[in-house]
Amino acid sequence: MGIHIIKMPDIGEGIAEVELVGWHVTVGDTVAEDQPLADVMTDKATVEIPSPVVGKVVALGGTVGDTMAVGSELIRLEVEGAGNARAEAAPAGPAQPPAPVEAADAPTAARAADAPGQAAAQAPARPPGGIAGRIAADMASGAPAAPGAALPADKAPARAAQPSAPARQPGERPLASPAVRKRAWDMGIELRFVHGSGPAGRILHEDLDAYLQGQRAAAPAARSGYAERHDEQQVPVVGLRRKIAQKMQESKRRIPHFSYVEEIDVTELEDLRAQLNRKYGESRGKLTLLPLLARAMVIALRDFPQINARYDDEAGVVTRYGAVHLGVATQTDGGLIVPVLRHAEARDIWSLGEEIARLAQAVRSGKAERDALTGSTITLTSLGALGGIVSTPVINHPEVGIVGVNRIVERPVIRQGAVVARKLMNLSSSFDHRVVDGMDAAQFIQAVRALLEQPALLFVEAS
Repeated sequence: MGIHIIKMPDIGEGIAEVELVGWHVTVGDTVAEDQPLADVMTDKATVEIPSPVVGKVVALGGTVGDTMAVGSELIRLEVEGAGNARAEAAPAGPAQPPAPVEAADAPTAARAADAPGQAAAQAPARPPGGIAGRIAADMASGAPAAPGAALPADKAPARAAQPSAPARQPGERPLASPAVRKRAWDMGIELRFVHGSGPAGRILHEDLDAYLQGQRAAAPAARSGYAERHDEQQVPVVGLRRKIAQKMQESKRRIPHFSYVEEIDVTELEDLRAQLNRKYGESRGKLTLLPLLARAMVIALRDFPQINARYDDEAGVVTRYGAVHLGVATQTDGGLIVPVLRHAEARDIWSLGEEIARLAQAVRSGKAERDALTGSTITLTSLGALGGIVSTPVINHPEVGIVGVNRIVERPVIRQGAVVARKLMNLSSSFDHRVVDGMDAAQFIQAVRALLEQPALLFVEAS
């Protein structure tokens, strides 16, 4: 048997390092040829690293969230034959699991962990006097070293063998150590109601735990939500979530945002969409609101080229684009991704709808190509039914504008002196104030509004 080392491959495009975002195997697994080993991310593209050989995993070269250089060791496999490395070479994986502690050494290891830097065979210090001395004596007599801490099986108190606690008379003081009394006070437990399993009915730490469990089990379901919780969970910010965090931080740090919100009457637009879906839904596909909004943005941008732009603030250059490469913010299980609908200006509403659906499916399944995730010139974002009434979307750096869609609600509106029900929706948009003036932003959104409130204009070709 030999050792085969798989190194981080060159992903291409001059990339020198990648982020390890997921393992498909663990130490001890047997892998087949071409089986995925790990996922790595560069920019917003996730790449699977397959195994070129058959073997058994003996060491992992990194943990999720690590940034690894191209050419560094990714994983070690035990393979038939000589392999490509000496078997006696020390594994380099920080993810290598620690050697298990033998059962007989568990109490010693636990004591060593409680007192870092002290030898396990060190003679016990003389217990201090007062309350501290009594607590130390309680611990030495068998009480857990810390509330809720587990003891080795051979040291755990045999509760079944302990005599039952005598029934306490009114005013009788329960037997318990100062440590148990303090913990009960902190937890709001009255010791007179707690069954003691220690000698002469003495209340131990595990009796408090058992009492709490019994109280929770007996509590009515309607009141269970009021119980105190002390659990915590640390979630590493890695992979796509880290990329999103870095991108948002960069956008807010570098771009002076200002937002503009306008209410739009989309009653006619929704009626038109329903008619088009009834007539062409089977042959051309069902339309959502997004392709209609995209078409309105494309038409309006003809008169506002300074908004369909990217700003290189380091070089001090604004690049205005004739092509509308529309970023469409898409929610995935891993976070928000912005695939790019290229040349939106050359597509009709059905082509826009088809491409939006294709891009959304690609990013949600993790199959979007790298080219589909870069190069947008303006972004459209929507939370659908969860869109609320207003939002302040963050510009996708280095773009200079983003249009956000809020939910549609039906409200009473006065039209020609009569109160009628209309479908209303807000557009909440943000712009880079270094490049886009407030007047230009307002006029752009008003142009979009006019197109959406008179949807027949969406089908008029440019003159």
